[in-house]
Amino acid sequence: MSRVVVRPLHKDDEGEWRRLWTAYLAFYETVLPEEIFASTFARLAGEATEGEYRGLLATLDGKPVGLAHYLFHRSCWTINSICYLQDLYADPDVRGTGIGRALIEGVYAKAKEAGAPEVYWMTQEFNATARTLYDRIAEKTPFIVYQKNL
Repeated sequence: MSRVVVRPLHKDDEGEWRRLWTAYLAFYETVLPEEIFASTFARLAGEATEGEYRGLLATLDGKPVGLAHYLFHRSCWTINSICYLQDLYADPDVRGTGIGRALIEGVYAKAKEAGAPEVYWMTQEFNATARTLYDRIAEKTPFIVYQKNL
């Protein structure tokens, strides 16, 4: 029987994290330079300080198969910080097996533990597979995202 474990990202996970994050970025047709990989992993695997990103890794029978990156930040609408789930990825061969849900629930648990009143995230409109899960475990908001690259 297969077993899914969601745990914090450790320094010795870098190779598997790079594999997973590279695949995640490829899904969004993005390539980032080595310096971004190095600094991002150092942040994620470092000490969980306030305002810094944190990482979770999902394993299936001990093999890393998914990741989640999240951040707590202040809000003018609440006293406690809220949680932003920035990146979520599961290997294509394990999609539909509960890995994505387990990672999101792992973030929910970390947010609850930190006293955060909400977890939120964005996805692209075309990401139908992920949205099927998201529609079951969270509420779609009417907000539209604007961005200006500088």
